Amino acid sequence: MNGFWKTWLNVWCLGVGLFGLVLAGGAFAATSGPVERLFDILGGGPPEITPALRFSLAVMGAVTLGWALTFYAAFSAAAALGPQGRSAWRVVTVAVAGWYVIDCWLSIATGFALNAVPNTLLLAGYLAPVWRSGVLGARSLSPS
Repeated sequence: MNGFWKTWLNVWCLGVGLFGLVLAGGAFAATSGPVERLFDILGGGPPEITPALRFSLAVMGAVTLGWALTFYAAFSAAAALGPQGRSAWRVVTVAVAGWYVIDCWLSIATGFALNAVPNTLLLAGYLAPVWRSGVLGARSLSPS
C-alpha cells in the first residue's frame, strides 16, 4: 500500500491517537472539558466525574493512544512487506472488526448507543483504504 491510502491510514492513526489524548485528558479537572462534552453528547447529560472515572479515563486514554501507535507500526510493517503482508492486513482487519462488535454491543448495553455512530465511522475509515487498495487480496479497485 502506498500513496493516498497509506496517507489516509496515517491520518486515521493520528485521529485515534488524538482521541486517546482526549480520553486521557479526563484524568485531570483542568483538561477534562473535551471528554465531559463527549459524555454529554453520547449519554444525554453531563457525567459525574469521580476519582474512579478519572482513573478509568486515564487508562482508556493511554490504551487508545497505544492502540493508535500499534496500528501505525502494524500498517507500516504490513505495507513494507507488500504482497507478503496480506496475512498481517487480514489479522489487523479481524482485530478491528472484533473491537467494533464488542465496543458497539457494550455501548448499547450500557445506555450509550449513540457511541455506535463514531465507531461505525472509525470502522469505515479503516475498511475503505484496506478494501480499496486491495491489500487483503481482493482485486484493487483503484490505484494504491
